[in-house]
Amino acid sequence: MKVILLKELKGKGGEGDVIDVARGFANNYLLTQGYAVLATKGNLKQLEQRKHNIAKREETRIANAEALKAKLDDLKVTVDAQVGEEGQLFGSVTSVMVADAIQAAVDAEIDKRRVELGKPIKVAGVHPVTVSLYRDIKATVQVVVGREDAEAEDAIDALEEAIDIAESPADEMVEIDAQVSEDGTVEAEVTEVEE
Repeated sequence: MKVILLKELKGKGGEGDVIDVARGFANNYLLTQGYAVLATKGNLKQLEQRKHNIAKREETRIANAEALKAKLDDLKVTVDAQVGEEGQLFGSVTSVMVADAIQAAVDAEIDKRRVELGKPIKVAGVHPVTVSLYRDIKATVQVVVGREDAEAEDAIDALEEAIDIAESPADEMVEIDAQVSEDGTVEAEVTEVEE
């Protein structure tokens, strides 16, 4: 069944393209979701009249995608996750998490369906991720997957250890000096007090 696309459809074509698809796909998805109209004589005639406007919009979309590609290529974004002892993640990094991190870094709308992870990210480290921007225009982003607030966790562990030492019965007296800095890290110092 021949249809005329009204907007870009990944893997099929862009606005104004006449494509041949299965009848069920056309009736159940493309036509109902507003992605396409039937390729009737009247619609094809209207398409010919609109070709100039479609070409202008296509040029604009390509220029915008190229500009975004320049921003995204070699960009490093950080995704915080819970990491176990061996560097394994509890769960995995999803395309939604990557899209949100990219949006925060470049202040641009990135659809989660355009983020191509390939395989799930389940290990901490640096992972290259492809973002399909428009048709064949793709950018590669470096995603750094790391421990959530690793420094804060270490500082809290140190403070808890100091409190455990202070609360344990001992022959010696100890003094705990704990401070919370502006960035949220906790510093604790344990000193012996002589009687």
